[in-house]
Amino acid sequence: MSEASGLYTPSSGQGNSGVCLVLGGAHSGKSLFAERQIEATGLSACYIATAEAHDAEMAERIRRHRCRRGDAWVTVEEPLCLADALDNATSPGSAVLVDCLTVWLANVMAAGRSPERDVDDLLRVLGKAEGQVVLVSNEVGMGIVPVNALARTFRDESGTMHQRIGAIAGRVIFVAAGLPLVLKGPPVDGPSPASEPGGSPR
Repeated sequence: MSEASGLYTPSSGQGNSGVCLVLGGAHSGKSLFAERQIEATGLSACYIATAEAHDAEMAERIRRHRCRRGDAWVTVEEPLCLADALDNATSPGSAVLVDCLTVWLANVMAAGRSPERDVDDLLRVLGKAEGQVVLVSNEVGMGIVPVNALARTFRDESGTMHQRIGAIAGRVIFVAAGLPLVLKGPPVDGPSPASEPGGSPR
């Protein structure tokens, strides 16, 4: 990390062109956009889900996402040990979607684990991952300052995580109103999710 800029920058050879970080706010269309990116590869698709159905509302969200993806996807549920799950899922002929990093980070913090250590492990896997990896995450640092210390810590940890992953990712995309804005890497091909007939970004 550069003390002058406060930003994480990759060292020589640390980047991975097969890694894409997709950021966005709540209900911005980022998950649907990420799914379309994976499907466009034509590779076998794996979905690593970090959320757990602790209540009826979350269970319904998970059900809707599963219905939208269909049976072509292999789903792996892993709320904590994300680095291991990703390491097992990636190969030269694979395309893996992780949804989402901020839910995973909240799980890590709730379990009393070290976010920095777990993100270190994730970065090691991402640096050597083969195939295509798309990671979805919520941008939570653009609103008002949270009123409690835990929420402020979560905001800061998620921002640091995004900087570190963004530094080694070959592409970083911000999605708002279903529309992708490329922050890093090659442009997006094809229509945005919101412009497609019957699109319902979540």
